[in-house]
Amino acid sequence: MSYLDKQQIEAYVPFQLTDDGKTPLTRAQERMESNNQWHPAQLMGRRWSIGCVALEITQRCNLDCTLCYLSESSEALKDIPLEEVYRRIDMILAHYGPNTDVQVTGGDPTLRKRDELVAIVRRISERGMRPSLLTNGIKATRDMLEELAQAGLVDVAFHVDMTQERKGYATEMELNEIRLEYIERARGLPISVFFNTTAYDGNFHEISDLVKFFVAQSDVVRFVSFQLQADTGRGVLQERGFAITQETVTEKINAATGTKVHFGAIDTGHPHCNRYGMTLVANGNVYDLMDEPGFIADFLDSTAHLTFDRTNRKAVMNTLFDWAVKNPGMLTSGLGWTSKKLWRMKLDLLKAKGKVNKLTFFIHNFMDACHLDKERIDACVFMVATRDGPISMCLHNAKRDQYLLQPIEVKTENKLRFWNPVTGKLQDSLPNKIEVRHTRKTARGRAKQVLDKERAANHKVAGKDAPVQSSLSDVES
Repeated sequence: MSYLDKQQIEAYVPFQLTDDGKTPLTRAQERMESNNQWHPAQLMGRRWSIGCVALEITQRCNLDCTLCYLSESSEALKDIPLEEVYRRIDMILAHYGPNTDVQVTGGDPTLRKRDELVAIVRRISERGMRPSLLTNGIKATRDMLEELAQAGLVDVAFHVDMTQERKGYATEMELNEIRLEYIERARGLPISVFFNTTAYDGNFHEISDLVKFFVAQSDVVRFVSFQLQADTGRGVLQERGFAITQETVTEKINAATGTKVHFGAIDTGHPHCNRYGMTLVANGNVYDLMDEPGFIADFLDSTAHLTFDRTNRKAVMNTLFDWAVKNPGMLTSGLGWTSKKLWRMKLDLLKAKGKVNKLTFFIHNFMDACHLDKERIDACVFMVATRDGPISMCLHNAKRDQYLLQPIEVKTENKLRFWNPVTGKLQDSLPNKIEVRHTRKTARGRAKQVLDKERAANHKVAGKDAPVQSSLSDVES
């Protein structure tokens, strides 16, 4: 495997939309074909034109994670204007079309003014796309989630793990107290509940126990994502150990579920980036849904045109029923597949009184900033909406400040002005250079380590009892 060098990384620019007469789905298929990833079980270009687009509405966060994709500049930057957020929403629609999953994220998006957050979610929904919220959950109260659901929110993804260093919690299992609190906040709302966990050296041994927890909560939790440790952004832990791979995380999941979850039956982009497994849970026991890859590929191809409402199980079943009536050939094989599943699950179905929950597992293998594989970048299904267009998340993380430390054009009634991300103010002319100077309040991750070291050195020079006289409160990023 050869990695992109600095010049190659710099040469990549956000995708530009051209008037080529092609649909977003066609463009996605062509991208998979050009990267040797097109086959009957590929979702990209068949069911959707992109997996997800991250819409970063703030760079601020109320945690300082030891693994963080944000840049060292992020905490010092102001929230981009609401008009620019709206423009990026329209840009996402133009690139990828209706039903695109738009992840409202940051930083933590709940730090944005609440009325603006609600307006952003509503705007995405009104444009015919599916808004989801990625948050650490600290400020995501029940009434906020209710208001966002009314505005059109489809999913909420809570990111909780030990890299966040939440006070009073020494293990992932202890953090289940927080996860349970978040589950109860969302219980009964018409939104799907996801959980994201960074798999890293400090919690790898707890993954199986964590999977068992999510299985036990599958009446509310629908989707579980394990994101493998990557050396990118401002995080201080850097590269993961060799033991943490897609295969070893799969083994942990299988050990916890007591069954083999087939992660290769469906591809979502490049298999080295993403692994996808779907299961059913009845009476606390897990059953793999993708153990017949041939049928799954045929089913995927036949239903690729359908849109499923993840927040409404009854609507999903009605959609599938209508499809089955119109496709008697697939209905026959589908009934055979279903009958085998039901027979295998019969005792648990009886004990559970017919109640079955769906639980999806996803393994996301982010790349280190200095280990970017061209084929994976070109086949990426996880984009970030920048000022100039969408770009691969891993590539974006490798050179974030190029996109963050940019002025943004704002059209006022009288003339064109320029918004400065550091000051948060409009100015009449383009700034010559945008620089970030950190204070103790804005330094996070590696920038905070630099400040701490310089402060300690200054204190030593000044003398043990001498007051610290220093210009170290400001460090250029």
